[in-house]
Amino acid sequence: MSLNSLMSKPPVVVEMDDDLAKIRDIFDLVSFHHVLVVREHKLVGIISDRDYFKSVNASLGTYTETSRDLIALSRKAHQIMSRKVVTVSETASIYDVVALFNKTRMSCIPVVDKDNVPLGIISWKDIIRILALKLEKNLERKQQ
Repeated sequence: MSLNSLMSKPPVVVEMDDDLAKIRDIFDLVSFHHVLVVREHKLVGIISDRDYFKSVNASLGTYTETSRDLIALSRKAHQIMSRKVVTVSETASIYDVVALFNKTRMSCIPVVDKDNVPLGIISWKDIIRILALKLEKNLERKQQ
């Protein structure tokens, strides 16, 4: 099975100078926890929802919100992104991805082409889902 069939694609990307208000809107609309940061279509960083929440005050969006809280939303993606991004090649095997998950503390890994253009993102949940499906199929075969 190829990574192409497992990864979430296309990846959600933001530019380095996009503000945290845009990133907040993305996280509010979707169920995933990471956005990729690109410059000229090439991957340069990653922002997790935890990175975002560390950068804004918890009172944001509540009745105790202050103008200072709103100013935090004008910060730029490049100011909070992780720049050391662990990636896998589009030609990597599932075993390569599993090895990376075991070696790092990452919960997702961007999949990039030879020019470092993001093609998708694969999470440990994607790996677990495919293993569960294979296990289920094996159990069905044994019961027949």
